Amino acid sequence: MARTKEFDPDAALQSALELFWRRGYEATSMADLVSHLGVGRASIYATFGSKHELYLRAMDRYAETRDPLLIDELSQPGPVLPAVRELVRRFATEAGCPDRRRSGCFVTNTAAELAPHDPAAARRVELSWEHVETPLYSALVRAQAQGELPGERDPRALARMLLVLMQGLRVVGKVSDDPARVRDAAEQALALLD
Repeated sequence: MARTKEFDPDAALQSALELFWRRGYEATSMADLVSHLGVGRASIYATFGSKHELYLRAMDRYAETRDPLLIDELSQPGPVLPAVRELVRRFATEAGCPDRRRSGCFVTNTAAELAPHDPAAARRVELSWEHVETPLYSALVRAQAQGELPGERDPRALARMLLVLMQGLRVVGKVSDDPARVRDAAEQALALLD
């Protein structure tokens, strides 16, 4: 007869996500995970596989909770550009917030730490970026069709510029003590939508 799990795998995955997000992949050992999750090493391996597999599942969890919000924000009826501006400003505010600064963005952190040499992590980073770029592109196409965005503007290029800006805001915000740095950059980029 199979033993029942003595812990909640969903809660353990969330806890692992938070630890990886705060410390990074390399700086988090299996001993750290055992201590933080309050779960034995054998149970972690039996439930999640290796540390790497647990990290990838944590990335998937992060995407599940973050990406749908973005799509919802940008697909509301009515004028589009105010929603795009609000999204970029929210990224800038979060990037400049002292509480968020320490951890940064989980995807951006992964892009810098693992993606250059880890194809599975790189695929997840790319997928996450597509889940930002695609709704931005769709919103900007809609804005153009509604006359909010000049016809000569390239919605795809603007969406890519905003994606790169938002990721850059997260990087700079993680280390900068000056929230005006990210806020000013965001406002200058948003001026391109006028």
